[in-house]
Amino acid sequence: MHVLLTGGTGLIGRGLCQQLTAQGHQLTVWSRTPQRVASLCGAQVRGIGRLQELAEESLDAVINLAGAPIADRPWSDKRRALLLASRIELTEQLVSWLKSRTQRPAVLISGSAVGWYGDAGEREMNEAQTTPGDDFAAHLCAAWETAAQQAEALGIRVVLVRTGLVLAPDGGFLKRLLLPFKLGLGGPIGSGRQWMPWIHLADEIALIEFLLQHDNAQGPYNACAPQPVRNADFARALGRVLHRPALLPLPGFALRLGLGEMSGLLLGGQRAVPQRLLEAGFNFRFSTLPAALDDLLGRA
Repeated sequence: MHVLLTGGTGLIGRGLCQQLTAQGHQLTVWSRTPQRVASLCGAQVRGIGRLQELAEESLDAVINLAGAPIADRPWSDKRRALLLASRIELTEQLVSWLKSRTQRPAVLISGSAVGWYGDAGEREMNEAQTTPGDDFAAHLCAAWETAAQQAEALGIRVVLVRTGLVLAPDGGFLKRLLLPFKLGLGGPIGSGRQWMPWIHLADEIALIEFLLQHDNAQGPYNACAPQPVRNADFARALGRVLHRPALLPLPGFALRLGLGEMSGLLLGGQRAVPQRLLEAGFNFRFSTLPAALDDLLGRA
């Protein structure tokens, strides 16, 4: 299978490249820095800077994971524009290119996030929910999904992967927490009652491959473990595996003051569950947070 991947040099993309090339698939990564693709994604992975370099090469699938990190810095007008362009405009460009081709892939798997639901409070969120939330992150995800769904008019199966907080040993959300927690300075954020939909990186990669291979998979899928946890429980579990206290709260007012609207990513949450993945028969290797953290950090 020949797979075109955007976002291939990111945390999820690198792991996905390793998984798919190990199974003998041909990988091409569309990147702003194609010269770095082989070193980051594997020697067998081809990097291209322009989609036109593929010409009319046969293509079986597209996995679209590109997007500037949403939580790296506060959402100034300039940052919002970058977040929108790196997702929506790139996806529109990708779909436009697919429309121009004579030969088209069977499936487009496109990234999204559980932020699509907005701050959902105590309500359990599954894919049957038809209305997105009403904050910037939700609007961003909704527009991203809408751009990807335009490929359906081309006869392409479109799958939307609404990812939660990805836990990995060498990047992402967890890496940012390790230093303060190792120093004994970790603790709950705000009230600590907000829900945190999380997923182990290995399960994220496995479910994307699962959706790639299942011809009847279409539409949105929540990419998060079956057991979301509250923020305070996450802090306690992380402190426990690191053998450190997790008692120092980070006040919500301080986050709002420093981060503005972006603080909602930390002070709000989604009690999201992967209902459609479970119904489709996907088996999570790490369905509980203690098991995931022990696998990632237990030997640290």
